[in-house]
Amino acid sequence: MLTMQELTKTYRTELVQTHALSNFNLQVEEGDFVAVTGPSGSGKTTFLNIAGLLETFDQGTYNLDGENVRGLSDKARSRLRNEKIGFIFQSFNLIPDLDLFDNVDVPLRYRGFNSAERKRRIERCLEMVGLANRMKHLPSQLSGGQQQRVAIARALAGEPRFLLADEPTGNLDSKMAHSVMELLKDINDRGTTIVMVTHDPLLAQQAKRNI
Repeated sequence: MLTMQELTKTYRTELVQTHALSNFNLQVEEGDFVAVTGPSGSGKTTFLNIAGLLETFDQGTYNLDGENVRGLSDKARSRLRNEKIGFIFQSFNLIPDLDLFDNVDVPLRYRGFNSAERKRRIERCLEMVGLANRMKHLPSQLSGGQQQRVAIARALAGEPRFLLADEPTGNLDSKMAHSVMELLKDINDRGTTIVMVTHDPLLAQQAKRNI
């Protein structure tokens, strides 16, 4: 599903070159749950941005679900990203003045789904994360763990081939973090491939593989 071979990414300024990734290799199979760990500055964020087609790379190959992404236009990358990838961020990134239903709806509108299809997807995903009875609440009326569940529902509504999770429990206490991890494992058990970047070794141990 996701294959990176000899991937290299270097950031350059007038005075310094920073090698964020050097000959990086990774293969993720369909249905896998991979935790990517490492100290600050080891290239985790760069890897995640490249995997999510938010950044390009200098050398190597990256195949996503059988498609070589090197050299794709911005439009083609956006299409592939919207169709294949769901993102879960540490900071939730919910729109504060929209209720839960409309927050989950935002990316679906960009995909051009009709209102009936969007409603079906939104209700199904909010039900999956246990928040169907709060879909008219605002994010400020929820706990941090509940807000992260909304963010997961938003990611799942597009029915992505895989999820990229960037420190998904970083802003949560241990109890809420455990709840979110259990939800991610359940989503993975249903067949969604997950790649999670984390600095927490206890969370990484709960994934199927640790890179």
